[in-house]
Amino acid sequence: MTIQKVKQLINGDFVDSTTEQWIDLYNPATQEIIAHVPQTTDDEINQAVAAAKEAFKTWRTTPISTRGRIFLKYQELIRANMDELAAMLTEEQGKTIADAKGDVFRGLEVVEHAAGIGNLQQGAFIENVATGVDMYNIQQPLGVCAGITPFNFPAMIPLWMFPMAIATGNTFILKPSEQNPMVTMRLVELALDAGIPKGVLNVVHGGKDTVDAICDHPDIKAISFVGSTAVGTHVYNRASQNGRRVQCMMGAKNHCVVMPDAHKDQASNNMIGSAFGAAGQRCMANSVAILVGEARSWLPEIVERSRTMRVNAGTDRTADLGPLVS
Repeated sequence: MTIQKVKQLINGDFVDSTTEQWIDLYNPATQEIIAHVPQTTDDEINQAVAAAKEAFKTWRTTPISTRGRIFLKYQELIRANMDELAAMLTEEQGKTIADAKGDVFRGLEVVEHAAGIGNLQQGAFIENVATGVDMYNIQQPLGVCAGITPFNFPAMIPLWMFPMAIATGNTFILKPSEQNPMVTMRLVELALDAGIPKGVLNVVHGGKDTVDAICDHPDIKAISFVGSTAVGTHVYNRASQNGRRVQCMMGAKNHCVVMPDAHKDQASNNMIGSAFGAAGQRCMANSVAILVGEARSWLPEIVERSRTMRVNAGTDRTADLGPLVS
């Protein structure tokens, strides 16, 4: 069987990398290699950023209504391909099909939000804020922006980033997780089908070398990151020292306090769902539970409910819990 190589998106074309470094992409349920992911070369990263910089010249002046209509079409395409997207996500990430559909749907909500960008782009005007002085503010795009996304939500988190950046008139460089970029690439393909012009959205791949290149590139104006605390701290320090605007969302975990007057079944189900959903690989995973007073008597039942969870490949429709990504 020929194992496919994941392509890059540069200036509107899906292209093979010329790299000599390839990362094996595994199905976490079977440990079979399903694809090879390139460590994008510095030259290819520069090409992607140059394409985004050039596209920004005309994209920033594209009418807001035109930009918004692209995302109206895009949300329609995501809905029409929901089953395919969920199946791809499960194959490379491991979460159950139901959880995978939720992953895509939460990203879809942001696409819907981007479709209404006109109202969000309004400025303001105040006459006579002082003697002979009027005040106004306007919102303008920054330029080339970049997103670095994690393995645990390979549909939702890219969809948090590039639709809003592009709808507001920026161009974008996306670096998906090297552990599961295939569903992200399918979402990018649908975005082009919806009408995003060439160069406005670009995708590069790889690990730390690609991240550092994004942090250092002088033509990238802003970076958004979701991932671990260690990597996020590195991205924030390196990119901000280079004068970039940076936002890093990292290292979150939930703690749950259950009071004695809580609804027993509802609280127990929510605790278990939070702790074990996506095999605990999400920011909202409840890793610590404190049961107060009489609620402590529920502990044996919570343990027993946990033991009844069905563990299997995410493609098994009866599975409650899939494998870890690696």
